[in-house]
Amino acid sequence: QAQLVESGGGVVQSGGSLRLSCRASGNILDYHAMGWYRQVPGKEREGVSCISNRDDTTYYANSVKDRFVISRDSATSTMYLQMNSLEDEDTAVYYCAATRWLTPARAMCRVHRPEAWGQGTQVTVSS
Repeated sequence: QAQLVESGGGVVQSGGSLRLSCRASGNILDYHAMGWYRQVPGKEREGVSCISNRDDTTYYANSVKDRFVISRDSATSTMYLQMNSLEDEDTAVYYCAATRWLTPARAMCRVHRPEAWGQGTQVTVSS
């Protein structure tokens, strides 16, 4: 059973930065695509940023474009989300997810239902 473990969440002031990590058990390249999602109570889960492990294309939701950067370190089987210029609206539980299905980055975030999920990490942005 694949395991994804997130870390790096916390409390940060508005305008600050955080870096989330998602460590995958086994070889991260066994997954065709991976991504970061977030959820606020009472709202649907949102695909924030996704990456294809096949061609390294990335996708960003409009709400985080030019502020967040997704990356991957195959040597450590770790995916990252660098979050800069954080806003109050970025407060959420952030989850990493992965799929073994051949899925483009945009589809991974927008329509696909990944089969592997992490446990989530809370990010709180305070004014």
